[in-house]
Amino acid sequence: MTVSRVINGHTNVSHDIRLAVEAAIQQLNYTPNKAARSLAGAMQMRIALLYANPSASYLSELLLGCLDEAAKADVHLVVERFIAGEDEEKVIARLMAGGIDGFLLPPPLCDQASLLERLESLQAPAVLIGPGRAEAPHGAVVIDDYRAAYDMTHHIIARGHQRIGFIIGHPSQSASQLRHDGFRDAMAEAGLPIDPELVRQGLFTYRSGFEAASALLDLPAAPTAIFASNDDMAAGCVAAAQRRHLEVPDDLTVCGFDDTSMATKIWPELTTIRQPIHDMACQALAMLTEDIRAARTGKDTPVRQAVLAYTLIQRNSDAAPQASLPITARGSRKPGKNRAGRQALS
Repeated sequence: MTVSRVINGHTNVSHDIRLAVEAAIQQLNYTPNKAARSLAGAMQMRIALLYANPSASYLSELLLGCLDEAAKADVHLVVERFIAGEDEEKVIARLMAGGIDGFLLPPPLCDQASLLERLESLQAPAVLIGPGRAEAPHGAVVIDDYRAAYDMTHHIIARGHQRIGFIIGHPSQSASQLRHDGFRDAMAEAGLPIDPELVRQGLFTYRSGFEAASALLDLPAAPTAIFASNDDMAAGCVAAAQRRHLEVPDDLTVCGFDDTSMATKIWPELTTIRQPIHDMACQALAMLTEDIRAARTGKDTPVRQAVLAYTLIQRNSDAAPQASLPITARGSRKPGKNRAGRQALS
């Protein structure tokens, strides 16, 4: 790649390296082969999808998107789990020695500073999928997490809820803070106070959602609605409510984020924000392959950030609060006929 940049007169090569490449060209009497150069961009490439996400639903949508685009782009996709705490230098060096041309980094790896710095130092092309914020030199495909959470909170408020619980996503992911900010700003705009007891930390896992919701529902003044930062945690909220013989949405509104398969695997099906995970994966891989093929022919491409649209999907898990049920009496209801056929993951 560096030799190609020197030959094509690009400026992003240091003076010393340029002199060394030019000396080698002269010594070897090298002349670029135009036919070979035209074919270089069409050669099959190997892309590594690194993952460390605990949500199987998110990963399945992500992988399907990558596989669909890889088939169209003649890309060999290598999928590898990246374990936190491993020696990033050795892992990346091993993959690149195996012929990897570029990397796709979904959450939470897209926010791991040491990994991003290592790839930058190696001049390894990478595209980030779903970071809360994206900065050069890596391209990124994102949605507006802040606005999506703001819109969902506004939707819950419009249903008549005032005491709303919120479960934050994993603290290491920048999107978690943006979703929290969107919730807080929507509440403030509506003139609703935020009780610190109603905001709980989650980890984007089903279990963390169950535990956070359990704590919220055991409060003397429990919320009438809970907005969880992803669908796995929202599913945990539904299970926590049903454990207390509360009907969703009659006694408790529950809303999620992502619209993964989890949103429709439970009953009631979740009202949620649809993050186009499949399309984000497709676009990220297409962006990465375009950058790599351009570099093979000595061309530079600008760092890009694509912002895809989200959609608020209303299903069966949200309703107006029941004024007839005092907040302090919540959790005392018996299972009734409306619970027939309802189930949640446990």
